[in-house]
Amino acid sequence: MTRGNQRERDRERALARNGQKTKGKDDGLTPEQRRERDAKALQEKAAKKAAQAAAGGGDTKGKSSNKK
Repeated sequence: MTRGNQRERDRERALARNGQKTKGKDDGLTPEQRRERDAKALQEKAAKKAAQAAAGGGDTKGKSSNKK
């Protein structure tokens, strides 16, 4: 049984439904700018987590800290 152009038609319909969205992220940044932005966000996240751990142990999300 052949499918004919069913796949192509379905792709066209999907594009129409999604408002001509393109694949992937296009935030207007170069790869270097994106790396810098992501590195800064990770540093801020690590600093926040370190401050939280220093303030009172932090949230362990149900994990036991007792190792035997």
